[in-house]
Amino acid sequence: MSKTKKFSSEVIEIARFAKALSHPARVYILMKLSVMNACFYSGDLVEELPIARSTLSQHLKELKYAGLIQGEINPPYIKYCLNFENWEKAKKLMNNFLQNRIQ
Repeated sequence: MSKTKKFSSEVIEIARFAKALSHPARVYILMKLSVMNACFYSGDLVEELPIARSTLSQHLKELKYAGLIQGEINPPYIKYCLNFENWEKAKKLMNNFLQNRIQ
């Protein structure tokens, strides 16, 4: 690829979603949210995961940055939910990627 060409927006999005999925804790969080089909408060997961609260916060931040989850602040708590629009987009993009259908 020459230096003047750029990656397509589709390739960039796949990379962003893949990065968000690159840690077991983040995969677990997304699996739990998708199976529950509901939201949760970050403190609810602290007992379920073998990580510190501050580490959990960093993982939630990564998922939010990737657009896979969204947070709603109800001081002093933050409620997290799947971002269904981006979740569906990620599933479609990843499926196309794994089926070798990316242009």
